Amino acid sequence: MNIKQQFEAQLTEFVDGLREHISIADGQWSIKGFIDVFKNVYTLSSDTKIVSKILEIHLFPKILEFAKNNDYKIVLTDHQNYYPDISFIKEDNEDIKFAVDFKTTYRIPQKQYLCNGFTLGSHGKYFKERTSTKNIQYPYNSYAGHFCIGIIYNRAEGSTIEETKCYGVNELHSIVSVVKDFQFFVAEKWTIASDKSGSGNTANIGSINRIDDILNKRGMFSKLGEEWFDDYWMNYKTITISDGKGGTKKITALSDFITYRGGDRSLIVPKNNKNPKKD
Repeated sequence: MNIKQQFEAQLTEFVDGLREHISIADGQWSIKGFIDVFKNVYTLSSDTKIVSKILEIHLFPKILEFAKNNDYKIVLTDHQNYYPDISFIKEDNEDIKFAVDFKTTYRIPQKQYLCNGFTLGSHGKYFKERTSTKNIQYPYNSYAGHFCIGIIYNRAEGSTIEETKCYGVNELHSIVSVVKDFQFFVAEKWTIASDKSGSGNTANIGSINRIDDILNKRGMFSKLGEEWFDDYWMNYKTITISDGKGGTKKITALSDFITYRGGDRSLIVPKNNKNPKKD
């Protein structure tokens, strides 16, 4: 087992126990809101950015414990929106670094086998220029692996992004948590990646959406390998090819890219949004 495999195994074992740390007996999040000095409890919004940030705070003491137990020190980014969320650096060899991001999303209400997906980081300058320090804590190529701790959950029925309610602290146990039924996983980014951008016009890599495929690391590049993932996303929307109609187009599909590079298209894992129980 090499150092990257060892780190992934350690991280996977660690996240297996996190659900109990943040959930109560019925699966609800143990975080109910925030409290003021007058003992008023204000409920949370179900906005994904808010849920994600508070989850990170909730889990951070456990992250520190994991790092200490496995002889790593952690470095947080110097600036907001830098990559990654946490750099794990081996105590006895600072050349060994791992990038870890928290990635959270919710299950689709009527299709519980699908989630809303993740963004897996930028394919901008630091991704293309592996020695760049723009918007990244350490150069991309200085990390031995790029991982995410993934958290998939259900939004509570009736929860909204806008609505916040106030309760007395004695009513704490009657407050319905905004999210519940957590599922944790660890994956290298490339193993769960799709070939599409993850967020509109920004330079973010998108993930696959079917939960079973995410948990089993069956992303579109999973048979091709990390080198194909890197090559594709370094060149996303930069290579021009014929559109077959007398015009041209930028490559934004893995099948076109594999053909352009002369690779084996049979190794592409198709994006699958079907119900696994009916496959």
